[in-house]
Amino acid sequence: MFAAAGGLSLVPQPFDGPAAAAVAKHASRYRLPLRRRSLFPGRAACAARPATSGGSGVDQEEASREEASRIGDADPRQLRRSADWRAARAYKDSGVLFDGKIEAFNNGGLLIRFYSLLGFLPYPLLSPSHSCKDPSRTIQDIAKDLVGSSISVKVIEANEEEKKLIYSEKDAAWSKYSSQINVGDVFDGIVGSLEDYGAFVHLCFPDGYYHLTGLVHVTEVSWDLVQDVRDFLHEGDEVKVKIIQIDKEKSRINLSIKQLEDDPLMETLDKVIPQEGQLVSDSIDTSSSMNIEPLPGLDSICKELLQEDGISDVRLGRQGLEKRVVSQDLQLWLSNVPAKDKQFTLLARAGRQVQEVYLTTTLDQDGIKKAVQRVLGRVP
Repeated sequence: MFAAAGGLSLVPQPFDGPAAAAVAKHASRYRLPLRRRSLFPGRAACAARPATSGGSGVDQEEASREEASRIGDADPRQLRRSADWRAARAYKDSGVLFDGKIEAFNNGGLLIRFYSLLGFLPYPLLSPSHSCKDPSRTIQDIAKDLVGSSISVKVIEANEEEKKLIYSEKDAAWSKYSSQINVGDVFDGIVGSLEDYGAFVHLCFPDGYYHLTGLVHVTEVSWDLVQDVRDFLHEGDEVKVKIIQIDKEKSRINLSIKQLEDDPLMETLDKVIPQEGQLVSDSIDTSSSMNIEPLPGLDSICKELLQEDGISDVRLGRQGLEKRVVSQDLQLWLSNVPAKDKQFTLLARAGRQVQEVYLTTTLDQDGIKKAVQRVLGRVP
């Protein structure tokens, strides 16, 4: 139904409340005539008008009658479609959500009714809540089950000339649920698409549905060096993520997996090698340190560290054997104690072997960490 009060309203009825007010604000200037009589006066009224220099009163009357005849002969269905296109533009301008019925689907998306118009919702703009229910189902199977149901969407394009009416359910979900997230929140998620620059993860809300999607950048996947995100994550993996940034203007969420774990490069050295005067822990045996072979590759790393700006001296310190194996590969760990008097200590570990590496540096902890990561990237 359409409201008719002196003309055909462009805002479909019925609906009320704030949504109606928002759309009506954008649509109020668009009106079309319902009756010829409401726009064009009778013959007597026309004849009563004084003649002007542009033509006689009879000429004016004849022109009015021709215009009335033209509008009176217009196709009512076309008038309604024009009104609906203007209403669609009003929804787009206002950002008000629209509940539309899904009438059909094709290989590209869903066909959704907007009164006398039929709009299109591309599959990539569907909310992840549909596919996350059963990741093994194809998008066509999901679409088939959605036919006949209603869906809340935003109108993101309404072009009458090109006959393009496009919806987005993702934008509608952002409007509904973005206010429920904050930086620092931790969510269960499901890994969606994987790109060279990171992984998109769908966030599970308390209602059990996956309403929003965020990006775990390749640098936030793991504390280890990640050259290909596909080596660490796969589509459909269940993960825990932390929200580290929200851009409301661009409707973007940045996530992190690694920030839910302690940085392994910030291990306290005292947990592995006690300082002088402290009791030796059960995890280390220094009695046979004189017989320990040098860690393979450590000399090359020390030489590379000297090439880094801010590091003026590198020398080896104490050795020991751990009771457990952390990794067979050579690793460098950082102390979580800040450098003091330009002295800083690294911990080299491989298998059960462990050795301190002393740095003379003007770098802070973050600078040392980046220098170590650059060196490990250069040394085979």
